[in-house]
Amino acid sequence: MSSPGPSVPALERALAILEALGNARAGLTSAQVARQLNLPKSSVHYLVQTLDRAGYIHREPGARTYRLSLRFCELASRALRGMGIRDEARPVLRMLCNSTGLVTHLGILEDGSAVIIEKMEPPQPVRVATWVGKRMSVHCTALGKALIAYLPEAQIDQLLISHPLLRHNENTIGSVQKLKEELALVRRRGYALDDEEEEIGWRCVGAPILGDDDLPLGAISVVGRTSSVDAENYPQLAQRVRDAARDIAARFTAPPHAA
Repeated sequence: MSSPGPSVPALERALAILEALGNARAGLTSAQVARQLNLPKSSVHYLVQTLDRAGYIHREPGARTYRLSLRFCELASRALRGMGIRDEARPVLRMLCNSTGLVTHLGILEDGSAVIIEKMEPPQPVRVATWVGKRMSVHCTALGKALIAYLPEAQIDQLLISHPLLRHNENTIGSVQKLKEELALVRRRGYALDDEEEEIGWRCVGAPILGDDDLPLGAISVVGRTSSVDAENYPQLAQRVRDAARDIAARFTAPPHAA
């Protein structure tokens, strides 16, 4: 949660420019940025020049449009390397992936979304449209449900106020009451299910990685087509995912070895 206090207008404008460029597939000119953000053209011009010199954006050769630079990929890579839980989870995710033959994900909760920070594919990969850095809804994915089920009730309420329950298909949970019932079920059984709620034809099983305070450090999930994840193997998959989540938690929260 951000702390209250004064902000820096120039920095806020620069960040808004980066967001605008990140959302524009074909790039934007300075004038287009100014119109889109309702900012003075002169201010945008100087900020764009500063961001360009710093290497955060670049102008297309022979064009007037700007795009985000690959520097953000470098920064994202550094951020991921700094997540200790990702390093601890990798060997466990690989074993889970190989033993189930399913794609495995590691995710964290960020700004109300489940963000994938690691993905493992089996030797015979199933083409799942996910990637490291992808943000997913928390109300219709096993990863998301596992991440929010153990949060304090007030925090869940605030999250649901700021993130409406978007419907992806007829299976998607569309009411707060039904979602809360689902989260209570996740807490009782220790794992979460996505039964074609985000995408028809796909199912997921997820479990939280709980810290010593029983709050989620992250969550993991396995995903496969409905032919590979069904009522017959749900219990076995759920047990494997739960065991893997507990293994990661133990690795991450274990005290360092004495020198």
